[in-house]
Amino acid sequence: MMVGVGYYRRLSCAVALLIGGYFTAAAAAAAASGDAPPANDFGLAQVSEINSQIRGLWSEYSIQPSSPATEGEWCRRVYLDVLGRVPSYAELMEYLKAKSPNKRAELVNGLLHGESFVEEYARNWTTIWTNVLIGRSGGTERNSLTNREGMQKYLRDSFARNKSYDRMVEELVSATGANTPGLPKFNGAVNFLSMKLDEDATQATAVTSKVFLGLQLQCTQCHNHPFNEWKQGKFWEMNAFFRQTVALRRFTPGTRDVSYVELDNQDFGGEGGNPIEAELYYELRNGLLKVAYPVFVNGSEIGKSGFISDVNRRGELAKMIVQSPYMQEAIVNRMWGHFLGYGFTKPVDDVGPHNPPTHPELLQYLGEELRSHSFDLKQLITWITLSEAYSLSSLLNSSNAVDDPQLGESPKFSHYYLRQMRAEELYESLLVATQAHKTKQNYEEEEKIKTEWLSQFTIAFGTDEGDEATTFNGTIPQALMMFNGDLIKNATSGAQGGFLHTVATSNLSAAKKIEYLYLAGLARKPSRREIAVANQLLLARQGDQTAALQDVWWAILNSNEFIINH
Repeated sequence: MMVGVGYYRRLSCAVALLIGGYFTAAAAAAAASGDAPPANDFGLAQVSEINSQIRGLWSEYSIQPSSPATEGEWCRRVYLDVLGRVPSYAELMEYLKAKSPNKRAELVNGLLHGESFVEEYARNWTTIWTNVLIGRSGGTERNSLTNREGMQKYLRDSFARNKSYDRMVEELVSATGANTPGLPKFNGAVNFLSMKLDEDATQATAVTSKVFLGLQLQCTQCHNHPFNEWKQGKFWEMNAFFRQTVALRRFTPGTRDVSYVELDNQDFGGEGGNPIEAELYYELRNGLLKVAYPVFVNGSEIGKSGFISDVNRRGELAKMIVQSPYMQEAIVNRMWGHFLGYGFTKPVDDVGPHNPPTHPELLQYLGEELRSHSFDLKQLITWITLSEAYSLSSLLNSSNAVDDPQLGESPKFSHYYLRQMRAEELYESLLVATQAHKTKQNYEEEEKIKTEWLSQFTIAFGTDEGDEATTFNGTIPQALMMFNGDLIKNATSGAQGGFLHTVATSNLSAAKKIEYLYLAGLARKPSRREIAVANQLLLARQGDQTAALQDVWWAILNSNEFIINH
């Protein structure tokens, strides 16, 4: 059944009626129903330590945490955060029916290590890290020096094999080779730096420091940092590590169109013309010129020679980054922020005396534990997702209402912080909720379709760091896109053979069909009020179950509850 824009406008007033109880009475009743087990460390020392340190801050501030999330909420949450999409109806029901006292640990283990989830795990974390390393639009620019498919291939292979994080960092920082799949010297890791080497590699310096060390050194490029001990020379000493690196453009014959880029290391003669001590110069604000050689942020020096045969500066930098405690804490902070909504600092990639972490001992502890477990990110994910803080409801109580980072408070993690799905998560969740994922094409084709859909949300600010933002924020433009976009139209179509038609023509009772839709979209059963409104729609549709279910399904997919990770 095809419907027009006018239909959606008339129906929009019914959304609040159909999906009206979750964040109020219905949710409070669900949270109080005992639908979740008490806090449990699952026998893991790391989970116990997380719980202990988080509780310590609650005690200090006299905060009582929220009740545990319901089983459906927690299951939906962990699927979204680990795989980047909501659970299917079948996956949700399998989890809800499980009787094991360790069902949460078993689900996390299955999502991280089960053969059936390897591809999805790799897809989600490839998406996340592609955006971190090259941005949402990186590689889509005309004559781009970044090959997005090459970056994705490197990351997808790395996550599918569960490559250790330290090895990934070393490879990304030190990579050489061609950036495009299919070439003899292809190395997808070079795409991290291939477009960041212009203007004396200032962007490479800034982004490498920020992503892998959690240090915002770009502030010191032109002057000393106003709030901490980082001096201008620190930036240029880090920059010196990149001055042997070049991005060689290879053009399509007979044109000026870039065909691919080859990243390589070459001798650096120094700005003073002495490759034996290949220095570079930077200017202080008073006009005085200073000299810089490669020195790591902790003061460790390497040889001053610019000859590759003497010292591979970028290779040495990669080793220093991996050995640094900055790296282990930077990745812990980033991962904690991914799963809990906020890191121990805000932003997650700016750590220092000017921006102290909320839980410094816990950040240090988890960093050391991650290093002792060979930088296995799946171990870190396990510890975080099984922690008490991750298991809490998003509903506030009278004690923890003050724990609101949006008001400038430092996060205490006494409740789960509501946050909207990333645009990529919404895309994948719509496919799964409507079972459209069962007809997906190969990875490359799917990524092209998804990238085209996502492009409407991305804005590049054009800063020195190539910053981007997404306009996907649940406001009116998003609502109109959801109402009228092809993806939502397909998801709510009642066409024969589609998801809704299959549900409508099943042997389930009318009430069970409504329940099926709520579980598929929201991981919960409908409230009595929601069932009553759905029955009214059925009467209005004069018994046309497919049309009535289409109304209900449209409202579910367009609700705040569907689009929010809670």
